[in-house]
Amino acid sequence: MSKEQTQETQKFPTEVIDLPSGGKVYPEGSPLRSGQIELKYMTAKEEDILTSQNLIKKGIVLDKLLTSLIVDKSINIDDLILGDKNAVLVAARILAYGPEYVTEVTNPNTNEKHSVEFNLADCPFKNVPDDKINSNEFSLELPVCKANITFKLLTGVEEKQIINELKSKKKLGGNISTEMTTRLRYCLTSVNGDSDIQTINSFVENLLSRDSLFLRKQMTAVAPDIDMIQEVEMEGEMVEVDIPLTIEFFWPTA
Repeated sequence: MSKEQTQETQKFPTEVIDLPSGGKVYPEGSPLRSGQIELKYMTAKEEDILTSQNLIKKGIVLDKLLTSLIVDKSINIDDLILGDKNAVLVAARILAYGPEYVTEVTNPNTNEKHSVEFNLADCPFKNVPDDKINSNEFSLELPVCKANITFKLLTGVEEKQIINELKSKKKLGGNISTEMTTRLRYCLTSVNGDSDIQTINSFVENLLSRDSLFLRKQMTAVAPDIDMIQEVEMEGEMVEVDIPLTIEFFWPTA
């Protein structure tokens, strides 16, 4: 629903955006608990942010963009879970340049590349039933080891911590990526009622592959998000493809 939002001496049109999580993963008292975020339409100020080579090189340009667009300045973009952040990014892009998004994709059946136009407004939310989510903690019994564990959905803060930790480990050398175990360590909040960090770390390191796969599938199943898969026509047939977030997403060809 559109309305006018006064900021200093100017007025900017805004839209209230629904979040896939419905706000249910955020604590009471959080401005995100309402399940909505108000975004203002992009202006020349935000286009300056998008063209800042310094922000692009640092990899923080989209975070700075969303921070500028969110009307309620008490909301920290890093507090959003990944699925909600994805939805806000898509909404911001639609408000800025419209839902039409032209980019190059590969036909999964022929490996041929084609220029395709997607309609971002047709991307549905992956909502989770109310009986599956009412806070950011989920309980689960693993099928093989029978351990009772709890886990959470990661926020932007934790995603950045994981990236920094992986970068630090890479600098120390070694050819084996620890991304999977690192991510699981951040997601798990307790093992058989024990929330000690050392207990969780040891459990993750010795987690059986079948239990690890089951856990990751359950995490995906309960995670609210926006569905970035669409069916498009290529070479005379309809195929399902992932919508790639290429340079044209926020920097469409003039």
